[in-house]
Order: sequence, then C-alpha cells, then structure tokens
Amino acid sequence: MTPKLAEYIAEGRSLSADEREIAALALQRIGDAKQAEADAAWDEEIDRRVDEILSGQVEPVDGEETRRMARAMLAARRP
Repeated sequence: MTPKLAEYIAEGRSLSADEREIAALALQRIGDAKQAEADAAWDEEIDRRVDEILSGQVEPVDGEETRRMARAMLAARRP
C-alpha cells in the first residue's frame, strides 16, 4: 500500500457512514464509455447463452441444483 493510499484510507475513516458509502460507490463507478462497453459485452454474453439453451447445446439447471453442485465442488476442494 502506498503512503498516499494509506492517507486516503485514514481520512476516509473519519467520514460518516453515509459519506463512506457514497465515497465507496463513487470509487467503484466506471465512466459512461466503459459502462456502455461492459453492457454491450453482457448483452452479447446473454445472447450467446440464450442461443445455447434454445439450440439444445446446453441444458439449464435449476437454482437449487446449481447450489447443490457448487456445495459439492467446494466440499471436494477442502482437505
């Protein structure tokens, strides 16, 4: 961590909870051009996934099954 960043963080801690939230959101916000680029990429990804489902290339899995699969994968990683 750079000294400048450490200073920003220290000063940020003196802000109210609302001010910290506003600052955090402002720091996470990307510019309009980048947001448009990200939105376009997501639109393409959504279209690709819908096409895969409609063409039968992939079979959708319901939410509960997805959670079960994720839990099993995580459990397999544990020593």
